[in-house]
Amino acid sequence: MSTAPTSGNARTRRTLAVGVAALAVAAAGCGGSSSGSGNASKPVSPNKAEVSPAGDIPDNQAYVAYTPPRGGYSVKVPEGWARKRSGASTTFTDKLNSITMEAVPAQVALTTGDAKRTELPKLAKTVKGFQAGKVKSVVRSAGPAVRITYLSAGRPDPVTGKARPQAVERYVFFHKGRDVVLTLSGAKGADNVDPWKIVTDSLRYTR
Repeated sequence: MSTAPTSGNARTRRTLAVGVAALAVAAAGCGGSSSGSGNASKPVSPNKAEVSPAGDIPDNQAYVAYTPPRGGYSVKVPEGWARKRSGASTTFTDKLNSITMEAVPAQVALTTGDAKRTELPKLAKTVKGFQAGKVKSVVRSAGPAVRITYLSAGRPDPVTGKARPQAVERYVFFHKGRDVVLTLSGAKGADNVDPWKIVTDSLRYTR
């Protein structure tokens, strides 16, 4: 009488064990699938933080007016930049950026057509790595000007030593028999639209 119940209990325990094991396998499979789905929906970017291109002029940069000796005009330049004079031109530099200003005799105002015919060929011969951009008429506070954009070979980065192409904007203003030329240069890819607008809008004639 005791043999049959013992065999039945054993079969019952084996059946329960198999059922529990099957449920455990199914649960593990569901958990793995859920985890994989979760990871796929949340990709991890190794470069999540944005880095501003080298050469960006800070938004909080202060500017001061500068009047070249016997220049007859003034221009606001970023405070703290190094200054260097060479003949009739004055250049301010900081890292990868520069601003050069000069006044030269002129009989009439430069036109976009004149700039394409005469200025671009001159720049192609004198500027290392010259790549022509656009020539167009613009208006600033001091009046109309011709803006010439182009690329040039860059100076080595003072930190990395690597050279980057320079994006150049050259503005030619005409006033009382003279051209006032402002040449603004910065690393290609840097966002200096607003600073360059501040500088070119600040031109004032003193005579």
